[in-house]
Amino acid sequence: MKLSTRTALALAAAPVLCAALSPSPALAAGHPGAGAWKDRAVRTYDALQHELYQGPENHGLYQEATPHRSADNAHSYLWPMREAAAATVDMAGLPGSGRRYTADAAERFTTLELYFEPRDGRPGYDSYLPAPLGQGGDVFYDDNSVVGLTLLDQYEATGDAVYLRRAELAFDIVSRGWDDDPDRECPGGMHWVDSPANNMRAANVTGLAAELAARLHQETHDSRYLTSAQRWYEWNWSCLRQSAGLYRNSLGDDGSVNSTLWTYNSGAMVGTAATLYKATGDRSYLRRAVEDAEGSLAYWKQGERLHDQPAVFNAIYFDNLRILDGIRHDPAYRQTESAYAERAWKENRDPSTGLFRFQPSGGGDYDPAASAETLEQSAMVQIFAGLATDAH
Repeated sequence: MKLSTRTALALAAAPVLCAALSPSPALAAGHPGAGAWKDRAVRTYDALQHELYQGPENHGLYQEATPHRSADNAHSYLWPMREAAAATVDMAGLPGSGRRYTADAAERFTTLELYFEPRDGRPGYDSYLPAPLGQGGDVFYDDNSVVGLTLLDQYEATGDAVYLRRAELAFDIVSRGWDDDPDRECPGGMHWVDSPANNMRAANVTGLAAELAARLHQETHDSRYLTSAQRWYEWNWSCLRQSAGLYRNSLGDDGSVNSTLWTYNSGAMVGTAATLYKATGDRSYLRRAVEDAEGSLAYWKQGERLHDQPAVFNAIYFDNLRILDGIRHDPAYRQTESAYAERAWKENRDPSTGLFRFQPSGGGDYDPAASAETLEQSAMVQIFAGLATDAH
């Protein structure tokens, strides 16, 4: 049985716990150009909107997956909604045609606010819609970190300070996750979820929160963001780094280590180091970013490793490689993303609907029996749009 998105992500983080595209000449030669990637981004976004978007009459929300089953929630969890917002921001940035998606992007962020719960003293974006639209959920700090990053993307795209203020609020939320118990094994690190039952500090939260803080410093020059970014980045580097570019999943409060590796943990550390270099001019951050990028590529390109990672984690990974590429160009970054995207287009897409299907993990080979999910569909929009926008 296919797991829900939140359940799949929980298991990943738990301690030990619409027609086929006609090939252009570039495609026929095996080298898709920017125009082909743009076409694929548009087709994939159109399929997302046609098959999974629930319309203005449903507050601009999305289904978790299609086909919709009677046991499913009425709407998606927060993380898929965030990915749909990120995808739409990327569509609005497409060369030549992005303007047609700016209204869609604005709507996505209005809808994201429906997940915000201003609970007494501990506000946050809930994992599921609070009343009256849903039953609410926990505040996962990884969810809130990626929401903050996407708010910054929209701020950079529009200049509207409302998005910057919301990103700063997201920072305040995730800052609560820092563990200040000096008696822990490797003290520090970010809790995964805002709950007394939390018993681990996770690489995903810590890396993504560090990236959020670094980017906020870049925008505001507020020293508290820089201090936090450096502190959180160094904890991941010191306590969960396995080797160049590879970060173990989490450290339990009992000292146990979950050694599972994910592409987005590699990506968040590359992006944070690159951003810290831009913010401080300290070349040691650039050296570390390059070392992690090269080390992670050497690992993830082996065999089926990249193919088997969840598509949404790969989208985050490639997005962060592009941040570094803007500072120090390496064609290997784009070549790896292009090869991954080309294979997914050929092997994971249903040409009759334009929807992508993967294994229950969110990655791997096409599974015709699997649901098509907002999470992965949005991730593929981001990958195609990124390749179309950042062509070298």
